[in-house]
Amino acid sequence: MTRLLSLHLLAVLALALTFGGMTFFSAVIAPLVFAKLPAETAGSFIRSVFPWYYLTLGATTLVAFLLLLLSSGERHGWAALFTGIALAGFIFARLVLMPAINRARDAELAGDTGARRRFGRLHGLSVLINAAQWLAVLGALVLVAV
Repeated sequence: MTRLLSLHLLAVLALALTFGGMTFFSAVIAPLVFAKLPAETAGSFIRSVFPWYYLTLGATTLVAFLLLLLSSGERHGWAALFTGIALAGFIFARLVLMPAINRARDAELAGDTGARRRFGRLHGLSVLINAAQWLAVLGALVLVAV
């Protein structure tokens, strides 16, 4: 019983870290960077942060996912599913979407007129995926913390 309780508490902590990190980055860091830095500097800075964003939050999500798989209970199963969805989003964004966004942005800066539209679509997709991940992590957190 103590082992399961410990797994449960560690899963809640990992989910809370993920949720807090995502919320803080989206609500505070990104808007602040674009409000306080020149556009070129802000874009370059955010571009250098995203690999770490996906890696760090992917890691905390992976920890939560594994702990939830080791836990028992129906709510833990649903929470693991939601967490797994968020984890898949981090992996896809880090390995597929982010490089495509960077290529489109580089092409746009090099004068490719179609690249601006491609960048916009890819960036919009990344925002939708991030919002879905945020909701999935919130849902998992509610399931295991309540």
